[in-house]
Amino acid sequence: MTSRDCVPLPVRRAAMAAAEALAAALREWAAAAARQDAAWRAALDACAPLLGSLAGLAAQMRAGQRLAWGGSPLGAFGELQARLWWKQRGAAEALLEQLGSRRAELRDVRDAVGAGVAGVLRLYEERAAELGLAASLQRGPRSPSLADALEGLQDVERYYRHLYLESKLLLLCISCDSLPDMEALPQSWERILERYKEDVVQDTLLKISLFVDNHRELCCSPGS
Repeated sequence: MTSRDCVPLPVRRAAMAAAEALAAALREWAAAAARQDAAWRAALDACAPLLGSLAGLAAQMRAGQRLAWGGSPLGAFGELQARLWWKQRGAAEALLEQLGSRRAELRDVRDAVGAGVAGVLRLYEERAAELGLAASLQRGPRSPSLADALEGLQDVERYYRHLYLESKLLLLCISCDSLPDMEALPQSWERILERYKEDVVQDTLLKISLFVDNHRELCCSPGS
């Protein structure tokens, strides 16, 4: 007689039902997360050229400040320097508005992912007693454990939350009153992205896919 045979049938059925419910929730979360990650990447990609344009404007504005307007032929046009400055500032504000829209898209993804993760974890808390700790920790030759999958969800939520916060702080600090910093925006942006280059989302989606495809094998295995 195996250890599984010692478990009453109603208990095994409850554990299987709990595993099925969690696998379905993970499957649904993964499908939504794949869409959200595509939106996240598109928003990040859209930020780069806008930041490059802002850096170019900053370089032009700094050059204008260094120019000896009074000693050049342009000195005959007394209002030209101020008019050029305000035109450049207006262009910068338009770019900042576009960056604000991209930041809102990043925030929406962060919030959606966070809500999805919270929903799956809440379901696990509700069904944990039925499933049992051993089943939550059980790994197979082709499958991570449920605990591994849930840990991956939290890694994804943390990834979006931290990267959003750093990008938000950078974008909120952009100011035409600090042109050297504005000119260095592309490099500052790349440094942030470099710190988060590990593909946590795709790794987690793969982990969940393996668990969902093999969870019945884990639940029905001896000792589960």
